[in-house]
Amino acid sequence: MNRKIILVDDDQNLLSSFKRTLADFELNTAASAAQALEIIDAQGPFAVLVSDLRMPGMDGLSFLSRVKDRHPDTVRMVLTGHGNMENAVKAVNDGYVFRFMTKPIATDDMKKALESGLEQHGLILAGREIEALKRIRGTLDGVVSAFTSLVELRDPYTAGHQKRVAHLATAMAQDMGLDQERIDGLRMAAMVHDIGKNSVPSAYLNKPGLLNQAEMAIIRTHPRVGFEILDPVDFPWPVSRIVLQHHERLDGSGYPQGLRAKDILIEARILAVADVVDAMASHRPYRPSQGIKKALMEIQTKAGSQYDAEAVNACVRLFKAKGYSLVRGVEVPRPSPDQLL
Repeated sequence: MNRKIILVDDDQNLLSSFKRTLADFELNTAASAAQALEIIDAQGPFAVLVSDLRMPGMDGLSFLSRVKDRHPDTVRMVLTGHGNMENAVKAVNDGYVFRFMTKPIATDDMKKALESGLEQHGLILAGREIEALKRIRGTLDGVVSAFTSLVELRDPYTAGHQKRVAHLATAMAQDMGLDQERIDGLRMAAMVHDIGKNSVPSAYLNKPGLLNQAEMAIIRTHPRVGFEILDPVDFPWPVSRIVLQHHERLDGSGYPQGLRAKDILIEARILAVADVVDAMASHRPYRPSQGIKKALMEIQTKAGSQYDAEAVNACVRLFKAKGYSLVRGVEVPRPSPDQLL
């Protein structure tokens, strides 16, 4: 963490005094604005800058303005013996300073001001990181949306499937109490979980009859292909691994790795349940929709053996207790008991 501080004042005695009394800080000093700029260029950026206003050569406000342009994250403060209201108002209104202080200043007050400045600098950097992360995630959202559209163009029967699965998986994860960071990763993975189907011939995806063994083997390559497509993307979540594992089953009967139980990421276990429910409840070229009632019965029957029991319980709660709807992707008025029981 950057904790470098530079004090700028033409009073050498004051600078010497600060070096003694502020020895606990990572402190640099300069006797003029010109000298300070040289130090900043050579050793900067600095976390905190404290400057006098009246100095030979460049005045304090001009100096602070230049530092603001070069290093906007540096927290700038004024320490002056000319603390008139006009100077203070100009410095604050022009955005040059974080704090305006007058001489003489007690050592403890100076220490508190510097600590406050360092804390402010940390907040500024944290804000920059958050904004950068938002931009990155916004870009990733665009990439994921493009991947989703690409899959759905090739396989019209799964149009909307990935989005519905993403919404359901997200709702399940929220019901299960997963933290928001993991939920975000799960949503991203669900949005592209079938991206690997781009490598599968369209004739297989749209075949009206049952697939033969060889055709099914090709279909089953899609989690691995999806992993290979997504793994080079620098997601802040294990998106490619979630996609790779979304057809794994707790008893090891899944594919492509035959993983068991806790070897499967919780996000992939949730995605597996959401994927099966939507697939069974949706129309396919080789069969009509089997309905949500049969889909829920399927996951309940195999809860704990093939599907994660907690994920199954969350899914069932959404539909039976909270009126969740795949069609709307939102909670709707609770259905009558005979619709789901």
